[in-house]
Amino acid sequence: MSSRNWKTIILFGFLIWLIPFVGSFLIFPLRSSSRPLFESIMPVVLTSAVVLFTVRYLSKINREFVKEGIFIGIVWLVISLVIDLILFIPESPMQMTLSDYMMDIGITYLIILIIPVGSGYLMEKNSNS
Repeated sequence: MSSRNWKTIILFGFLIWLIPFVGSFLIFPLRSSSRPLFESIMPVVLTSAVVLFTVRYLSKINREFVKEGIFIGIVWLVISLVIDLILFIPESPMQMTLSDYMMDIGITYLIILIIPVGSGYLMEKNSNS
């Protein structure tokens, strides 16, 4: 991949948002009956999706892994935040304040940035040795 494949980046970013969203609906009853379990499962689902798409994306390039990891991490993070903020703003059906959203969901989304950056660093380090 010599230049950025925007379709792939956007698609992967959307899927990184969609997979946990669908997962949360599948296990939604746990949110009431076993909130700690629900809160433990969701970051695992998000992490799994981010790892999957980070590996798929970075394995198609052959240089500048850290730069690409930072780039895709930021793009994917922004995609998830924008979609969520549309769904969770006070006028929406989910009705959360911005501070409640950040405490409940937003901080967890740092996973979306950390994994591609860390993976890019490791790939760059390994390609230089």
